Amino acid sequence: MKPATAGWVFAAPALTVIGLFFGLPVLAALALSLTDFDIYSLAHIENLRFVAFDNYLNLLKNPLFWSALGNTLYFVAVGVPLSIAVSLGAALLLHSRLGAFKPFFRTAYFAPVVTTVVAVAVIWRYLFHTRYGLVNWGLSWVGIDPVDWLGDPRWAMPTIILFAVWKNFGYNMIIFLAGLQAIPEDLYEAARIDGAGQGRQFRYITLPILGPVLLMVGILTLAGYFQLFAEPYVITQGGPLQSTVSVLYLMYEEGFKWWNLGNASAVAFLLFVLMTAVTSGLMWFARRKGVE
Repeated sequence: MKPATAGWVFAAPALTVIGLFFGLPVLAALALSLTDFDIYSLAHIENLRFVAFDNYLNLLKNPLFWSALGNTLYFVAVGVPLSIAVSLGAALLLHSRLGAFKPFFRTAYFAPVVTTVVAVAVIWRYLFHTRYGLVNWGLSWVGIDPVDWLGDPRWAMPTIILFAVWKNFGYNMIIFLAGLQAIPEDLYEAARIDGAGQGRQFRYITLPILGPVLLMVGILTLAGYFQLFAEPYVITQGGPLQSTVSVLYLMYEEGFKWWNLGNASAVAFLLFVLMTAVTSGLMWFARRKGVE
């Protein structure tokens, strides 16, 4: 058997599973987005009509879609850099020679990643309760009036961003920690002999070598944050005044609240196009900067 043929034979089971459970559902959703599939079509297939790109055009005319898109982009633009910065900072602390109790802190920082989103979101909602939350109780000790964290459109999304960063930074921290441990110590020793301080070592040694790791973490974090759903669903239910409605939350409401499955599929593919465009732009920027 030729090597190429043998490779396809060995890959066939995995490719079959991917095709059945990923490829076919994606194609079915794409076909669904070109129809007006709703609760009436569920009752009888004859009610299904082909509408071509009407679902996409109607979404582009829908103010709620643009509001959800703006909320999602706000969440991504603030949350992704903040999450990466916190993850890298925690990894640097754990990698430092001066750090103590590293196994304990490594476990403590990673613990939020493996906890259930719904459970910790409910706890977070009580922590930020306007009257009984511990956060406002702590602020009262320094003379700051209570803040309506989840009932004020100005504070609801920042609160969710803070929750998402706390929940997810441990995963990226482990990746950064692995990247830091792969940097030869000889480079830092040579830099110290040449008189380079910690800041210059970080700028000219750590960051350039961590470039591919930063790129991977950035792509993973972007993909995850564009799919914002569980946090606003549990904490704010999209409020207040739809200030925390994300694109994925809108897709959920269209598909499983109003049973407009054709519209929901169109929302999903518009989100896919947006994620592909942003990720491609990030890859292009990384290649232009020489990051492979």
